[in-house]
Amino acid sequence: MALSLVPLATPPEPSQAEALAASFRGGSQQVAVGAEAASSVTRDGYSVTKLAPQRVINRSAPAVGTPDPGTAQAIAYQMVTARGWPSSEFDCLVALWNRESHWNVYSNNVGSGAYGIPQALPGSKMASAGADWATNPATQITWGLGYITGRYGTPCGAWSHSQGFGWY
Repeated sequence: MALSLVPLATPPEPSQAEALAASFRGGSQQVAVGAEAASSVTRDGYSVTKLAPQRVINRSAPAVGTPDPGTAQAIAYQMVTARGWPSSEFDCLVALWNRESHWNVYSNNVGSGAYGIPQALPGSKMASAGADWATNPATQITWGLGYITGRYGTPCGAWSHSQGFGWY
């Protein structure tokens, strides 16, 4: 993406105009904007550019290492490695489910009805992985990895979608 510099300023209050005029002379404020800008306005030597909406897609996630035994992340780590996925896939899964539920087995989104670590909608969908779906992290993770595999292929595929759209 090509970047260009465009002067940017907030219009001063009328009572401050003369006091601020000297500070704006000879100086400038700039912001980098993308080449796909939707519209521009120039006034009094300043240009303001409105950008078209953009999605940020980043398939990588910060490396997290091996979790402590006995945690939901440790259960997930074992399941991810058992599938033969590299540690980068686990990193993406951690980032994804940190965003969704903070790995809380009881996480309940009252607005949507999504539930559990993977934020299944509705939560009862996870019953296909076990009757203890509402309280067991292993059951929720099993269901969540199956969902991710079926829909996105890998946790990094789901993380990439989540980065671009805010959901997976």
